[in-house]
Amino acid sequence: MIKINIKKNHIEIKGHAMYDDKGKDIVCAAVSTIVITTVNAIIRFDKNAIKYEEKDGFISIDILKDDKLTNTLILNMIELLKELELQYKKNIKINEEVQ
Repeated sequence: MIKINIKKNHIEIKGHAMYDDKGKDIVCAAVSTIVITTVNAIIRFDKNAIKYEEKDGFISIDILKDDKLTNTLILNMIELLKELELQYKKNIKINEEVQ
């Protein structure tokens, strides 16, 4: 299962969906695509807006700037991940801390 922990200035995504075999798992591919596209877009506009670490089955994003563009892209990413969670409840679990 992919576990996504969302805090005010930090997002951590870890695990594998186990929807299908490695290389064929559409849930893992969807999560990876959403997250990496968001990270790349933010960095393209402002490389100092976030700091991230990526390893196999793990990504950690620290949000360093509180600006409209970064917030909009992060919110969009979270909404897309929540949509996936609705469709694949056995494969994705989001824990969001409200602050």
